[in-house]
Amino acid sequence: MFTPKYPPHDTPPIPTAPTPSTYSPAPHISDHTPVRPAPATSRPSVQLTPGSMLTLAVGGGALVLVVGAVLVSMLLAVAATAASVAVCAVTVRSILKSDRR
Repeated sequence: MFTPKYPPHDTPPIPTAPTPSTYSPAPHISDHTPVRPAPATSRPSVQLTPGSMLTLAVGGGALVLVVGAVLVSMLLAVAATAASVAVCAVTVRSILKSDRR
């Protein structure tokens, strides 16, 4: 009554030998033609005038100043946060110490 009833086993298929393939590759015909190099461009190279050099120098200097100001302000923000956390820690420590007395 409580024993499981299994379905009858299937009979495995009879293996058959694979048929040999009759593949014969076609002979390769080389159609390789030499590749020509790309033609040289007729564009002139970049010419820097004294005015454009001055513009690049001023722009680069302004970029350095802006990045430096941002980095210094971030450093000052971290330093101010550290100082305020230190003051809070000393205050809490003194309050806890005075409660014990």
